[in-house]
Amino acid sequence: MAETTYVFDGNHLHLVDVYEHPIQVADSFLVSDGRVRSLDKHKNRFNSSTEKISTLDLETFWGEVIKLIPREGQVFPRIELSGDNLVLRLREPAEFKSSVALWTADETDSRVDPTTKGPDLAYGASLRRKSNLFGADEAIFLSPEGYVVEGALSSLVWWQNDVLYAPDDTTRWLPSVTRMDVFELANQAGYDTQTTQVEPSDLIGLELWLLSSLSGIRPVVEWVNLGGNVGPQKHLESFQRRLKLMASEL
Repeated sequence: MAETTYVFDGNHLHLVDVYEHPIQVADSFLVSDGRVRSLDKHKNRFNSSTEKISTLDLETFWGEVIKLIPREGQVFPRIELSGDNLVLRLREPAEFKSSVALWTADETDSRVDPTTKGPDLAYGASLRRKSNLFGADEAIFLSPEGYVVEGALSSLVWWQNDVLYAPDDTTRWLPSVTRMDVFELANQAGYDTQTTQVEPSDLIGLELWLLSSLSGIRPVVEWVNLGGNVGPQKHLESFQRRLKLMASEL
């Protein structure tokens, strides 16, 4: 399926040939045979950001989005507020590796608004492509103090002594739906979860995961400029299985 684009007129979504405007807010989620994980969280994240800058009818828009999403096969819809219009793009999921290598970004974090998904998607994609030049699959942002924040288009978490960790709220990061899901699963399974500040060197030898709505949980197998090995995957299989079970019918 080629990408198809629809623009909302206040009542319905209309197919358009081309629609290219600066993105103010965006969200994406994987749909497999009509099943999707944590759609309400995606909806809430998109709505909360959009309502700060727009009074468009989000409830009607979402109803039209759900009607248009195919119930067979895989699709990776992206919804947008762009050019002061609500937009739906139905896209095929991009291919991705089952495991990843990381690269510490070698430039200052130049994102416009790290806490809102949308304005910095193009920048994140360009930084990810830059990481490919160094043999990595994802770039990791650091705070001005040198602490791990998140990936260019993903979230990073890690395990230490059976405790699941993530960067804390002193860093400016995007509220990750998959990170919320994984933390919920950990708590349900009886694991402790915490947030903290770490430098990349603190993660040598630990079990690291890269998270996104498209790829779910992927193990980190290398950090190319870290100078040390990552740890073995102890919790991965059970959490990947549990995460898939969170999907429900549209």
